[in-house]
Amino acid sequence: MSVYCLGSINIDHVYRLPALPLAGETASARAYQPGLGGKGINQSIAALRAGARVVHIGAVGQGDGWIAAALAGHGIGMDSIRAVAEPTGHAIVAVDDRGENQIIIYSGANQAQDPALIEATLSGARPDDILLLQNETSHQVEAAALARARGMRVFYSAAPFALAPLLAVLPHVTHLLVNAGEARALVEATGTPLADQPVEAVIVTRGAEGAEWISAGREPLFVPSLRVTPVDTTGAGDCFAGSLAAALDRGEAVEAAMRYAAAAAALQVTRPGAAAAMPERAEVEALLTR
Repeated sequence: MSVYCLGSINIDHVYRLPALPLAGETASARAYQPGLGGKGINQSIAALRAGARVVHIGAVGQGDGWIAAALAGHGIGMDSIRAVAEPTGHAIVAVDDRGENQIIIYSGANQAQDPALIEATLSGARPDDILLLQNETSHQVEAAALARARGMRVFYSAAPFALAPLLAVLPHVTHLLVNAGEARALVEATGTPLADQPVEAVIVTRGAEGAEWISAGREPLFVPSLRVTPVDTTGAGDCFAGSLAAALDRGEAVEAAMRYAAAAAALQVTRPGAAAAMPERAEVEALLTR
C-alpha cells in the first residue's frame, strides 16, 4: 500500500522569542532557524517515518535547487515535484517559550500545481491507497476526484480553514481532519453535526486533550494525548495526520492507529521545528510500550 500527498512545500523561517508579539508590537527574536516546512511536506515526512511508502506531489520555485537535496535527506523523491516560475512558498513562524506559535504563509508555487502531473502520478495508485490533501495547494478538488475514481481513501486536512474550498472538496473526501475550532466552524456553517457529515469519518484533534474519531452509526472514539512538555507545537496536527494515515495504510485498527498518531504528535512537539521533528516509527512504538 502507499500514501500519496498533494501537498505544500514551504521554506520555513522560524523565530524563537519569549512571548508572541501583540498587534502593533515589535518583538526581538533570540534565535532564527530556516528549514523545510508546509503542511503537505510535514504530513509526507510524518507518514514516511511512520513506515509508509510515500509519493509527494508538489511544486517549488526554480531558484531553490537546495530543496531537492533537503527533501532527499528526508527520503522524499522529486519525481512528482515540479519547478515552476512562481517562488517557493514560505512561512514566517514565531514560537514562544510555551511552544505556542503564530504563522504567516505565502503560498507561491503551492498554488501552481500541474494537473497533468497529478493525474499521471495517481494513475499508479491502487484501491485503498491514501491521498493526503490540505488547503494549501491548488487542484485539491481535481486530485480528490481522481483518487476516489480509483477507489483511494482521501484524507483532507481543512487547514488553513476556509468554508468554500472545504465544501468543494468534501464530496470526494473519505476522512476529514479538523481541529476543535475548525469543527465548530464547520457545524455552525452547515448546520450538520459532525457524525452526519458526508464522509466515512471526521477526526477532530483537540490539542493537549487528545483526539476523537467520529463516524455515523458508532460511538465516538476518544484517544487522550500523552502528557509531555511542549517545546514547539508547529506541525503537530500534520504529524498526527501523516502518522494516522500511515498506521491505517499498514492495516491497523482505528483505535490502534489513533493511539499511534497521538503518541507521534506527543513526541513531535517535544522537539523544535516541524518536518525535522517528525518521529521515527521505532520511537513512537517505544513510547507506546512504556
